[in-house]
Amino acid sequence: MTESPSFLWTILWFLAAISPLIFLHELGHYLVARWCGVKSETFSIGFGREIAGWTDKRGTRWKIGWIPVGGYVKFAGDMNAASQADGDWLNLPPEERAQTFHAKPVWQRALIVAAGPIANFLAAILIFIMLFAAYGKDVTRPVIAEVQAGSAAEAAGLRKDDRIIELDGRTISDFWEIAPYIALHAGTPVSVLIERDGQRMAVDATPTSVEFVSRFGTKSEVGRLGIASYPSEIVSVPIHRMPIDAIFAVKSTIRSIADGLSRIIMGYIPVKELGGPVMIAKVSAEMATFGLAAFLAFMAMLSINLGFINLLPVPMLDGGHLLFYTLEAIRRKPVSARAQELAFTSGFMFVIGFMLMVTFNDFERFGWLKGIGDLIG
Repeated sequence: MTESPSFLWTILWFLAAISPLIFLHELGHYLVARWCGVKSETFSIGFGREIAGWTDKRGTRWKIGWIPVGGYVKFAGDMNAASQADGDWLNLPPEERAQTFHAKPVWQRALIVAAGPIANFLAAILIFIMLFAAYGKDVTRPVIAEVQAGSAAEAAGLRKDDRIIELDGRTISDFWEIAPYIALHAGTPVSVLIERDGQRMAVDATPTSVEFVSRFGTKSEVGRLGIASYPSEIVSVPIHRMPIDAIFAVKSTIRSIADGLSRIIMGYIPVKELGGPVMIAKVSAEMATFGLAAFLAFMAMLSINLGFINLLPVPMLDGGHLLFYTLEAIRRKPVSARAQELAFTSGFMFVIGFMLMVTFNDFERFGWLKGIGDLIG
């Protein structure tokens, strides 16, 4: 069994995974803002007191904060890192006022905000293209090689050599797409469209709930059909197909994230299943032990998650800003400053509360709460 990475290596691999993605996210904001003629006052990776930095010829302060999780770009006219307007921006000289974020038309502000998550999706696409070019593509046909006795698949009437075409109307092109979807639907009927002997037919299968134990010893309840695949094969991907396959991989991952989130919101999956920064750090170090390809694939998944989460319509996040700009475009006037202030305050509290919750989950998952309790006791 592979020895668990040390605490120091776990932190270093975590920073190696998350820091470039945060940088690219903020760089997306910065570059589009620059294209729109907005001056950037601060470009920060991390929060808190500055531990290193420099100021470029455009007057932008590039810095690294001592808390290495997160980052921001503060534009001219911003009161804070959340891009709330400074009340004095209207009093600036016309030339300076024209370079502020809030002086730009709503479509440009929306484009600047959306550029961060888009940069994360593009980064994931680029990583997948690199992996396809260097290693080829691991393909596993969505064909059943074995049906376990007494399984949900057997109860549904699935047989060996059935080809799975769709799950609940979602096209399946690779066997690896089946498990993530089924895992989220324990105890819930799933419509399975299969092809058998050249004929298509639909059956309903209800995945059984089983306990899954990760390499870290964490436990969770997941759905299981009870089918096995034929061996996978590595195939070369033509150059013209690489971007298409990479985009498909990103799309498929986004769909899985959205599925998981909706299941949590509806109460089918307990919130304790959510992982936080500690889990991300441990998985980062774990993936690094499997080699460069595994680590890059993990970075691609992390980048997609970062882009997706930032698009959620929560004030303080990019999606919250986009929601306000959508309302502004519809109403033809900005949402009142008071309403925005209340929304950003509640959004801040939500984000802080969420981070505390997932960190608590991590501590409980790895048994650290018991250790802390023993120390206190």
